[in-house]
Amino acid sequence: MASHRKNAPNDNDSSDTLETAPERGPRGIQSIEVGGQLLTALAHHGRPLALKDLAREAGMAPAKAHPYLVSFIKLGLVEQEALSGRYGLGPLALQLGLISLQQYEPVRLATPRIEELAQALNLTVAIAVWGNRGPTIVRVAEAPSPVHISMRHGTVMSLRGTASGLLFAAHLPEAQVQAALDLEPEATPCPGLAEMQAELALIREAGLARAQDAVVAGVSALAAPVFDDQGRMVLSLTAIGPSRSFSLAADGLPARSLRRAAEDISRQLGSRASGSVST
Repeated sequence: MASHRKNAPNDNDSSDTLETAPERGPRGIQSIEVGGQLLTALAHHGRPLALKDLAREAGMAPAKAHPYLVSFIKLGLVEQEALSGRYGLGPLALQLGLISLQQYEPVRLATPRIEELAQALNLTVAIAVWGNRGPTIVRVAEAPSPVHISMRHGTVMSLRGTASGLLFAAHLPEAQVQAALDLEPEATPCPGLAEMQAELALIREAGLARAQDAVVAGVSALAAPVFDDQGRMVLSLTAIGPSRSFSLAADGLPARSLRRAAEDISRQLGSRASGSVST
C-alpha cells in the first residue's frame, strides 16, 4: 500500500517564493519582500527612475528587477513613462499613500473643523499635509454656495504659488523644502528658496499665508498652520474662494477663524508654541 507521504511535498524542499523567517518570527513570502525594495526605492526618491538606477537603489540586478516591475505595473503600483522609459509610482500606490495620509491623527482631528469653517465662511476649506511630492490635499469641505474651484483629494500644491505651499515652505526645514522645489515644474518667473526668504519670514510672523489671484485669476486663498507637541507643522487649514468676496486681511473673519481653528487643533495635539523651523 502506497504511503500518502509519497506525493506530499518534501519537508526539506526550499521555495523561491516562500521562506521561513528568522526564529520566533512569522513566515513570509520572500519574493514580495524582495520586490518591495523597488517600491521603497521609488518612494524614497519621490521621482521616476531609470531601470538601472532603480535596480541599483534596490540592491539588485536590472534583469532581476524587471519582472517585478512588470507585475507591479499590472497591479497599478508602478507605471512606466512612455517617452523616457523611467519607472515611477503608479495610481494604486498613490491611492494607498493618500488613504494613509487621511488616517493621520491630526487629519482626523481637523476634519470636523473644516466642515464648520466652510459653512461659517461660505468658502471651500481643505486640509493639506506634507506628502512625498509636497503639500497634498487630503480633505475638502465644499462651500455651501457653488464655487467653481477645483480642489480635489490628492492634489499636490505648488510651494511657490499657493497659500498651502508657501505655509509649508515657511515652516519646514530648508533642505526638505529645497528638495520639493527641485521637483516642481519650472515656471516663469521661478524664484528659488533664497529669493523667497523675505516672504516666508512675513508668513511666520503673521501666522498665515496668502495667495491672491496667484494660480487662477479671481481665486484667492488663506492658510493657517497646525503644529504638534514638538512644534512641527503637521498640516495646513486652507480656505479658498472668489477674490471679489474673500477678505485676506489679517483681522478679517476668514483669517481670524482659520487661526482660531488651527490653534485649537494644535492645542489638542499638545502644542505650546507657534512652531519652529530647523535648517
